[in-house]
Parts: sequence; structure tokens; C-alpha cells
Amino acid sequence: MNNIQPQVGCVLPLRKRRFDPNALLYTSVLLAVLLGAIFGIVAPSYAATLEPIAKAFVALIKLIVTPVIFCTIVIGIGSIAKALTVGKIGSISLIYFLVMSTLALAVGLVVGNFIHPGAGINITSAQYVVKGAAKGTDDFLLSIIPTTFFSAFTEGNILQVLVISLLIGFAIQGLGEKAAPAMKVMKYFQGLVFRVMVMIFWAAPVGSFAAIAYVVGKNGASVIGSLGMVLLGFYITCILFIVGILGSLLWIIARMNIFLLLKYLYREYLLILGTSSSESALPRLLAKMEHLGVDKSVVGVTIPTGYSFNLDGTAIYLTMASLFIATGMGKPMNLHEQIGLLVFMIIAAKGAAGVTGAGLATLASGLQVFRPDLVNGIGAIVGIDRFMSEGRALTNFTGNAVGAILVGVWTKRVDLIKARNVLSGKNPFDEAVLSHDFEH
Repeated sequence: MNNIQPQVGCVLPLRKRRFDPNALLYTSVLLAVLLGAIFGIVAPSYAATLEPIAKAFVALIKLIVTPVIFCTIVIGIGSIAKALTVGKIGSISLIYFLVMSTLALAVGLVVGNFIHPGAGINITSAQYVVKGAAKGTDDFLLSIIPTTFFSAFTEGNILQVLVISLLIGFAIQGLGEKAAPAMKVMKYFQGLVFRVMVMIFWAAPVGSFAAIAYVVGKNGASVIGSLGMVLLGFYITCILFIVGILGSLLWIIARMNIFLLLKYLYREYLLILGTSSSESALPRLLAKMEHLGVDKSVVGVTIPTGYSFNLDGTAIYLTMASLFIATGMGKPMNLHEQIGLLVFMIIAAKGAAGVTGAGLATLASGLQVFRPDLVNGIGAIVGIDRFMSEGRALTNFTGNAVGAILVGVWTKRVDLIKARNVLSGKNPFDEAVLSHDFEH
């Protein structure tokens, strides 16, 4: 056998790297965030007028969220042979998110009592008016049932869309082969939805620039400085929770490195950072988890459930904000009061989960019912809520990603070998998947 060896000094032709428009998009998002912050500091009066642009982009994101969840759940459930499997995945997912929310609450309490946010700050003169009354359990249960089939989509209520999607998914599953045409239509519709999503994402740099510039221009760097301790404490707590709790679980159960997962999802984090909403990265998370090796049925049930019930970041936020307000108003809470108030709010937050900016509303409604003497203190935290909202979204998003992997392991519906190859870079995610119809 003749082996042809390359001649010494021979220059092999270099393979041309294909231009990746998605790399340009996410680089632009990161640049837009930095430029937006600079513009907000340099020209605050002009930057404060950019709010409509920021709201317009968030509205475009919300436009696509409900159909994405609908398609994902219907296709995920419809493709499972046994209804019992769906119930098992859903039950494990729900229990996981409830347990993790409790752990997030505990981490927040420990860190909050260690750094004492609000110490040395007097916010007794702050004012805040609560809009609307807090909802009870009965109101919450009734609110998840849509008035009509289409009202769930027109009102953008994720929990109602979840109910409709589950019903249709089980109906398709029950029909068996007779529902094959309906499943084919759903897959084509999903491809159309993802194509629209890609179009919307190209407006992300503009939306990110406007959002960051508006927040910095309106509140100024001084707000961040004066309330820096609560901001720093909140982000330290989020990092500890992601690395310490989520990272440990991911390694112990799935033998995966949390830092490799964070690297794998870095483009989604850029989107969340610019929009302050984890909803903006939902379609990409679904696609990336499937590429990672998590079964479509697990992705289709666990992640939408997480967007409705995962409260990791929200629990940390409620903890830090409550301790900050109580200390700043000179009315610190003892441990018993802290646990009572925060357990109450974590339950009340279920109805607001998945709604952008719902953390502040949940905090207000919880204090109004449990500690009305602290409600006015919310006025002091409004200025930095937007910065804390990003931390909430990033933490919740990471919890959803880790949750999908862990539920996949527990239900034996994840290819761990493929997952490790993906995270190590041997099987990179193809961005073109998001701009083509799903025909599998």
C-alpha cells in the first residue's frame, strides 16, 4: 500500500470559514448593551426618551412566546406513546422546581442575613402605591382557566396557554395514527413560528441599546452607587446559587460541568441581558436542549413548566428586597418573620411566574398582605428593579436548562454521551436549525 506523505514545505490550502450571521447578531447585542450604558450616562435626557423602542422590542418577543410554547408542548406530548410518561415527566418537573425555589429562598436568607442589605440607609420617607389587590389561591386557580380557546393567546397568559396545550397534546396522543395529519401541520407551524422568531431577533441590538440606555438615563449611575450593596448582594447570591446549588446537582446527577453549560448558552444570556426577560431566549433554549441530547418529550414538558413555575431567581430577589426594605426602614424582621413572609410570597408568585417585571408586583402584593408597614419601602427599590430583573431572568433561565437535563436523567430520556460531546465542543449547535422548518 502506498502512503502519500505531504512534501516538506508544502502549504496545505486553508478551509474558508463560513460567515456566521448569528455571530454578528450576538456580537452586536453585546456592543449595543455597552453603548447603551455609555449613552445613558453621557446623554441621560435623550436616553430617557428611548423607552418606547425598548417596550416595542419586548412586545415583539411576547408576540412569539405563546405560539412557541403551544407548539412545543403539543408536539412533545403528542409524540409520546403513553400518557403516563407525560404525567411522570410533568410531576418530576413540578416537584423539582418547587424544591429548587425553596433552596433559592434558603440561600437568599443566609446571604441576606450575612451582608445585611439596607444597613446604613434610611428609606423611611419612601412612598409606593400598590396597584391592585393580592390574589388568593381560589383566584389563582380560576385564573389559569381561559375564558375562551383563543383568549389565552390574545391575553398572553402563559399558564392558560399551558392548559390549552396540554389538552390538545393529550387529544392528539389519544387519537393515535388518526392525528398524524394534525401533528404534521403542527410541525410546519412550529417551523413558521421559529422563522418569525429569527426575524424578530435581528432587532435585538436596537432593543437592547434602547432598554439599557433608558434605564441608565432615567435612574443614573448614582442610583446604582447608593443602592450598590443590595445589588451586589443579590448578584452574589444568584452566582452562589447557580454555581453552588445548580452546579453541584448537575455534576452529581449528570456528571456535567456547569461552566461548560453556561458557555454553551452564552448567546442566550446575551439576549436576556439586553431584554431583561428570559422569554426572549425561550425558543433557542428549546432547540439547544434537544441538540444537547435531551428528549423532545422532556424538553416539551419541563421547560414550559419551568417558565411558569420556576422561581429560583424570583425567590432570591424577594429575599434580598424584603430584607433590604425592612432594614432600611428600621423595622428588621426576625427569622420567624422572614420565613413566614417569604414562604407566603413564594406561593403568591406562582400566578405571576413567567411575566416580565412581575417580581416587583409580587413583592408589593406580599408585603401588602403580610407586612403592610413595609409597603412604602418598595419605592426605594424601584430604581434598581430593572437591574435586578436581569439577575432574576438569568437565574431562572439557568434553572430551566439544568432542570431539563436533570429530569431527562431521572426519566432516562437524555443521551449523556451526546450531551458531553456537545458541551466539549465536539458537536457544536447549528444555528441554521432555528431558521429552517422542523421536519423531524
